[in-house]
Amino acid sequence: MRAALIQLNVSDDPQANLVQTLDWCRQAVAGGAGFLLTPEMTNGLSSSRDHQRSVFRHEEDDETLAALRAFAAQAGVWLLIGSLGLLTHDADGRFANRSFLIGPEGDIRARYDKIHMFDVNVSETEVYRESASYRPGGRAVVTEVPFGPVGMAVCYDLRFPHLFRRLAQGGARVLTIPAAFNHITGAAHWETLVRARAIETGCFVLAPAQTGFHAESQGKGRRTHGHSLAVAPWGEVLADAGTEPGVTFVDLDLSQVDQARGRVPSLHHDRGFDGP
Repeated sequence: MRAALIQLNVSDDPQANLVQTLDWCRQAVAGGAGFLLTPEMTNGLSSSRDHQRSVFRHEEDDETLAALRAFAAQAGVWLLIGSLGLLTHDADGRFANRSFLIGPEGDIRARYDKIHMFDVNVSETEVYRESASYRPGGRAVVTEVPFGPVGMAVCYDLRFPHLFRRLAQGGARVLTIPAAFNHITGAAHWETLVRARAIETGCFVLAPAQTGFHAESQGKGRRTHGHSLAVAPWGEVLADAGTEPGVTFVDLDLSQVDQARGRVPSLHHDRGFDGP
């Protein structure tokens, strides 16, 4: 199975981002990919909640979702929309950070709302409180597809290994971790964490990422790490997209999942324990 990691450098303008995303999707299909993956916040990054509220839409009205569903149906491919920022009907007005797995008929096969919120102090000048704007999800998701069950996660979820163990023990053989990883934490931790999740679970990990400086109409912006990764179940990095936007191809042999798990069957070795 040939997958394509689509690395984006989005702005805070969903319509402009969609044009670029569709262009990379067309290049991915031309390269023979049957499974396309885009990063977290494919429709746009913004530090302004007011701006987000003006450009985000409810799921049923979102133009990016509709266009990518139509593309998947036209091309006959599987497509992971890493995530979209969406309006919700929650009383507190918080958004959803929602990942979609689209089938080759353009239908939504699975939805996953990011569970873990990025509430961190990266440095004195970079402070994030994702939970102030986004409501967390509460359900892990594994979906059957022809090339192997897929377990879904998003970005900061990467730091919570118990989620991925649950996904693998629930049947996942491929893990998707679309991200907009901060450039500071990314340089320090991104590859190590992605490889660790593959090794711990014996899964392929496909992690498409945002990259570079993301311009905003308010004149602010943020930087993301890039380096979309594909990692094999034994921990080898099969592909690293570097720091430029574009498409990175990787061919997956799902028999490697059984080989890795046969050598170290740790998913079956859980034991209860007391303390601390």
